[in-house]
Amino acid sequence: MILDLFAGPGGWSRALHVLGARDVGLEWDPWACKTRRAAGQLTIRADVAMYPTWPFVGRTRGVIASPPCQAWSMAGKRLGLLDQPLVHAAVDDLAAGRDTRDRLLAACRDERSLLAAEPMRYLYALNTVGDPDWVAMEEVPDVLPLWKQYAAILRGWGFSVWYGILNAADFGVPQTRRRAILLASRSRTAQPPTPTHAQLAQPESLFGPGRVRWVSMAEALGWGATDRPVPTVCAGGGPGGGPEPFPSGSRKALSDARERGSWTPRPDGIVLAPRREGARRLAGHGGHEGHTGSPVRKFTADAHRWSWSLRNNSQANATVRPLSEPAGTLFFGHRANECTWVAEPATPPAENANAPAVPQPIRITAEEAGVLQTFPANYPWAGNKGQQFSQIGNAVPPLLAGHLLAPHLGVALDPDDFTLAA
Repeated sequence: MILDLFAGPGGWSRALHVLGARDVGLEWDPWACKTRRAAGQLTIRADVAMYPTWPFVGRTRGVIASPPCQAWSMAGKRLGLLDQPLVHAAVDDLAAGRDTRDRLLAACRDERSLLAAEPMRYLYALNTVGDPDWVAMEEVPDVLPLWKQYAAILRGWGFSVWYGILNAADFGVPQTRRRAILLASRSRTAQPPTPTHAQLAQPESLFGPGRVRWVSMAEALGWGATDRPVPTVCAGGGPGGGPEPFPSGSRKALSDARERGSWTPRPDGIVLAPRREGARRLAGHGGHEGHTGSPVRKFTADAHRWSWSLRNNSQANATVRPLSEPAGTLFFGHRANECTWVAEPATPPAENANAPAVPQPIRITAEEAGVLQTFPANYPWAGNKGQQFSQIGNAVPPLLAGHLLAPHLGVALDPDDFTLAA
């Protein structure tokens, strides 16, 4: 079997499915387990730190691990950095067959910090019978020193190991998500996958084809294609939260506007429909009725200059990216890390009664966020919006996972198999 520790909603599992394989996922979060079940993924709902290792000994081909990153992530308090000496001690002890977790956990500032040492408990037990053949692990960049420690231990057990930082955008993910990766193998030389994309397109050379340009949010979401829904600004309104703003009849209004020739398509895929007094704002590509907005002024001739950007959280130093670029790293899980679409005029509006009002930011939908993580648009996210966004933000992008796993499985990866927008 392939054992997936801290399996989450199925980022690694989705990649394995595309590659023709399956894993058994250990996951504690009930909503992630519901998502996995709806997606048809094998799951044991259990605390990875408490579950026994013996059921997997002698039966495990590969081990995948993405320990929870909240204790280390820049989106949190980062107490895991202060707990690093304790985590390193736990890894050394577990690699020698000594279980000192209770004593070390009592000294940790964040009880989640020690979860990064849990994969070593499983690896030690499996190594006693020569398992597994390969290992793949992923975490936030600050965990790289811990991967270095894992690498030294695994090399001592006969593994070839590579570890380093990879940018998901270099592998076709529409998001500049940097992650610390560890790859190990007993049967092949461990090395990182070859990047397929670059910030700027690279021409073909004598050494082979060049890398294509990073995938933008607009490309990933299918905005700009004539047969796909696109975001439409119909009116202003309050900030995000609650149901996605998608008023009843808005799709028909957009359709009518197309027939009248009064809609304005943009090269980046944005369609600006004429505003009406008292109308509501809507975000295309999914959503629900609700969230009444306040009356706004009508659009002027400058309406076609408006564009959309994604702000990756509500903090003052948040990354803001236009749709023509990949998203920044998507953070979710609490109010300080919401992601919102931000509509901004290209030039400051004139101070007159007919000037367009600047719309308030609106939250992106779970479907949009999932697509920006390279999950299919119809992925069955379970739970309320907060629970869905928490799963999405913590997941491994399946396309990145596919690049990491394909060599271990001995199969060729076809990025076209990872459908971004349905």
